[in-house]
Amino acid sequence: MTTTTHLSPSVSSYLHLASADDKTPAAELFTVDAVVRDNDDVRTGRDAIRAWLAGSASEYTYTSTLLTAEESDGVARLSMLLEGDFPGGRVTLNYRFELDADGLIGALTISV
Repeated sequence: MTTTTHLSPSVSSYLHLASADDKTPAAELFTVDAVVRDNDDVRTGRDAIRAWLAGSASEYTYTSTLLTAEESDGVARLSMLLEGDFPGGRVTLNYRFELDADGLIGALTISV
């Protein structure tokens, strides 16, 4: 398993908070005008991201394992294995975080 020690604080904190029962505190790691793309769902702004974290991002129960992680020039790319009670039960997702100059998440794209 890959560790998060070499990732920016915002990305590491997001991974920790996204695995909690209440994921909404993770919204504070995003810029006020951040964009999240999750499949065909696009959320813009911290309030919309908070709603996404409380809704569709919390729809299923799952465990996640960090497979790969690299970060350079304000962009972090991760690959995560999710296993849980969602259709199919197992999927590897790719996460692309774009960080601003203050280290906040300005954009997050999640794809298969």
